Amino acid sequence: MTRAVIFDLDGTLIDSAPDIHAAANQLMVRHGFDPFEPEETRSFIGSGVPHFITCCLKARGRTGDTALRARLIKEFIDLYETAVTLTQMYPGVPETLATLGAKGLNLGLCTNKPQGPARAVLAHLGLAAHFPVVIGGDSLSVRKPDPAPLHATVAALGARDVVFVGDSEVDAETAARAGLPFILYTEGYRKGPVAQIAHDRAFAEFANLPKLVTDLLS
Repeated sequence: MTRAVIFDLDGTLIDSAPDIHAAANQLMVRHGFDPFEPEETRSFIGSGVPHFITCCLKARGRTGDTALRARLIKEFIDLYETAVTLTQMYPGVPETLATLGAKGLNLGLCTNKPQGPARAVLAHLGLAAHFPVVIGGDSLSVRKPDPAPLHATVAALGARDVVFVGDSEVDAETAARAGLPFILYTEGYRKGPVAQIAHDRAFAEFANLPKLVTDLLS
């Protein structure tokens, strides 16, 4: 019986907000818009690049410009491929992934980040070997919180008993719609209080995650 842990990426395993902020501001300045403060772009993260760009344009009063939106999405993804230098892993991530692997658990990644940038940052941080399966925001025709990407990750891993680990309301809804137990990382990019996000377990330090996974899968 194959057991697996599937992770979200941004705000769960890595703090990529500084790179995303820098890429967004590069794009804004290029097109004559005022740059954003870090907390602004951080609040846009979680639902994929098209949603992120929509939020950027809404904040600058250009919501209805579909041609500009399409252009910015393409240009942002191009920048995103190399936006890795400011991104850091959360404390304890590599050790915890190694511990989970040593317990015989398969690991997968289900993120709304496009697959190219996701694989690029995993390689940059030395995490790629932990994740034989990566489903990105552009892998299917839908993104989280639609459960299809999570179901696709489970299928690709060939897993039967699965836990999903994420940091946000989007991840919680995805897990609920997929019918999977959810573990909430409380130090990521959630929008509201922990108590208002549906979860089976919660943690603030990665050293505590293996025991939570074992408890849920047992």
